[in-house]
Amino acid sequence: MNDISREHLASRLRAVAARDQAALREVYELTSAKLFGVCLRILATREEAEDVLQEVYVNVWNRAASFDPARSSPITWLAAIARNKAIDRLRALGPRAADRPLPEDDSIADGAMDALSRLEDSEQHQRLRACLDDLEPRTRSAIVEAFYGGETYDALAQRGNVPLSTMKTWIRRGLIALRGCLDR
Repeated sequence: MNDISREHLASRLRAVAARDQAALREVYELTSAKLFGVCLRILATREEAEDVLQEVYVNVWNRAASFDPARSSPITWLAAIARNKAIDRLRALGPRAADRPLPEDDSIADGAMDALSRLEDSEQHQRLRACLDDLEPRTRSAIVEAFYGGETYDALAQRGNVPLSTMKTWIRRGLIALRGCLDR
């Protein structure tokens, strides 16, 4: 997201925090396609993804005041809410949902740029890319797949053939290293 649209979206979130319904509608119009893609990738059914997307915007309405543009970009904050809500729903659905294969990436209709493409358009991309490159490959891959690809920690652990606790540790340590690198 370029600086102008990032600032615009941040200002709309501030307006949502002030209970401006028109601002929420605009945030929805600007971000719903991307957030629906995040939900659909995790849940694999349109019905569940649509239900979760509604929950996401209820959550945005209730928590917009907690958005801090100094800590993250608006789209990153919104995508994290969507990802967490979708994972919560997946867990609530239980094993029957987790056993379904996820759709191929190209079957998800989402014309919006993905998170990494948005970052490439920003000044922060250079710093983030350099910090990510400093991480060991398995940690970097796990972080990118979890936070930009919408993968669950459990799926990453299974694919990497490691215990879930190990995957969580890799990601937690990687995020701590990233924060330290970006704070320099």
